[in-house]
Amino acid sequence: MTVKEKILCSKSHEYVYEEGGKQYIGLTDYAIEQLGDIVFVELPEIGASYRKGEIFGTVESVKAASEIYMPISGTVTAVNEQLNDKPELLNESPFDEMWLIEITPSAYDEDIQDLVDYNKYKEEVE
Repeated sequence: MTVKEKILCSKSHEYVYEEGGKQYIGLTDYAIEQLGDIVFVELPEIGASYRKGEIFGTVESVKAASEIYMPISGTVTAVNEQLNDKPELLNESPFDEMWLIEITPSAYDEDIQDLVDYNKYKEEVE
């Protein structure tokens, strides 16, 4: 099963997926395409907690800067360190290894109710 088959997407273009008992959050390919060439990513500290809808980071491209919102509530357990030195990796593949943060969710079942699977998301944004 590919990552795209497992992700749930928010209206603000973030995704969440579970793998190996961990929840990963990233930006959808649509969001990346709209931003253009990524030049900087600001991610939170490990241990920070956020509620669904709160801003947890920023992504900057040659076109614009955009805030990144939590699609589900949780506590950050890891950040994708590769993006500190090479934020442009998001342009190559926003899925698989290019997640932004890993979290321990706090209200997963409740929070995912308004998220949609990737295929439905793609229909909505096209």
